[in-house]
Amino acid sequence: MSGPTLTHRERVERALAHETTDRPPRDFAAEPDVWRRLRAHYRTDSHEEILRAFDTDCRIVSYDWEAFFRPPDTPADAPRAHRAWKRPLASDSYLDPWGARRTITVNEYSTYEELSDYPLAGAESVEDLARYAWPSPDWWDFSQLRAVIERVNPNREYHLRWRCGSIFETAWSLRGFDRMLLDLVVAPDIAGYIMDRILEIHLENLARVMAAAGDLIDMVYTYDDVASQQALLMSADMWGQLIRPRQERLFAAAKGYGKPLMLHCCGAVAPLIDELIDLGLDVLNPVQPLAAGMDLERLKERYGDRLTFHGGIDIQELLPRGTPKQVRREVERVTGILGRDGGYILAPAHHVQADTPVENVLALYGLS
Repeated sequence: MSGPTLTHRERVERALAHETTDRPPRDFAAEPDVWRRLRAHYRTDSHEEILRAFDTDCRIVSYDWEAFFRPPDTPADAPRAHRAWKRPLASDSYLDPWGARRTITVNEYSTYEELSDYPLAGAESVEDLARYAWPSPDWWDFSQLRAVIERVNPNREYHLRWRCGSIFETAWSLRGFDRMLLDLVVAPDIAGYIMDRILEIHLENLARVMAAAGDLIDMVYTYDDVASQQALLMSADMWGQLIRPRQERLFAAAKGYGKPLMLHCCGAVAPLIDELIDLGLDVLNPVQPLAAGMDLERLKERYGDRLTFHGGIDIQELLPRGTPKQVRREVERVTGILGRDGGYILAPAHHVQADTPVENVLALYGLS
């Protein structure tokens, strides 16, 4: 990489413009157990200190943070902090903002959140769905958004993205994964109604966020996993009929505010990339290199002048099972491919999982 040393925000902006930078921009995401071990390693309670140690260039603010989510049963004097909101049901269970129950589950590797109740599973008609206690945009309060952003990103030092939530993923978290896939085939009116109610919230929240602090937000980020390790979860035609129109509206809204758009979609998403670019996609994450059709050389050759890649460092085999030397070597290889002529943000290909040694996380950022 070449050129003068850049600020964090400049580095990302130039990468998005497909210009070479002094080094590839960096980002980081991990599961809670990884953060816990990193806090112990650095002897800090601050995630920000860890991000600074990794010299990352990006920061994030999310629609589901406690600072913003205020459902009717929330006490007016409840403490506000920028972390994910949880409406407790029991010591090991909570409701997310949409009303899905999530239970804290422990296995031999980690502690994680598992969906344990699907509140729309029993609905048999659109009328049943209409009677559900859907969230209202008024359950969100963005009056403190500028203050929160200033704490997360003082003086606009970092490239900041707004995480506005998912459509299909949130829909199946309410309906059940199997039932939602079946609905796409036999009850598209039910699937469509659920996704439309979710989309309405995202669009209104995005409008209010941009009105409150759009000048402080650099990018809009949404996520929707529609692929597995080997193939799409539904046919490309079905995606085009039922998922694409909703994503198109969300993409268009973000682009209408003059913001680049980043999409997270795990797995073998290659068959949809051309269509996603047509919809206005700017940044694709997480670029899962072991998934079918996600060869990095081919992706860069075909889309490198139209798309920025975010991720690409394997979390399935390399980070949990490799050596620090192998991690460093792979970082060099991936940045040489995806970072050629800009258009790449270095990051793991999803949240780093709990079976990953700390030394390999450090090696990812040249610290081990």
